[in-house]
Amino acid sequence: MRKLIFLPAAVLAAAMLSTAVNAQDHGPGPGGWHHHHRGGALMHELKELNLSDAQKASVKELFKSSRQQLKPQMEAVMTQRQALITATPGTAAFQTATASLAQVASTAAAARVQDEAGLVTQVYNLLTDAQKTQWATLQAQHQAKIAAWQAKHAQAQSAN
Repeated sequence: MRKLIFLPAAVLAAAMLSTAVNAQDHGPGPGGWHHHHRGGALMHELKELNLSDAQKASVKELFKSSRQQLKPQMEAVMTQRQALITATPGTAAFQTATASLAQVASTAAAARVQDEAGLVTQVYNLLTDAQKTQWATLQAQHQAKIAAWQAKHAQAQSAN
């Protein structure tokens, strides 16, 4: 019985985390982990690249287009999530809604990953060679911060 209750709850929790309309990027910062809106580290790095007005307009249009492309998947997830919430646990409808939500959430997550990769590529292609070099430096700095935080966190965990 516990497994029957735990599985749908776990699927629902995973779906809720993985299907947020706004993608999140979590990274260390002064004072701990910070929430960033869609684009996360990418947007932070782009702000430091001194983009021209034309580049900014293009990036804005790319993000808008990306949101529109993902909108049907996100709406499908919300619809399936609502079906699960309204179904009575333990019923056939609940099991069906659980399976449907898992499938739709999986498809939406895959679409988000593909979309983000395409978006990063398109933005990268808008940059000048100097901006690409600066971006690589910013990404290396970001990865170093993450590694330092992880090392500090692992050290604190082992002390407990």
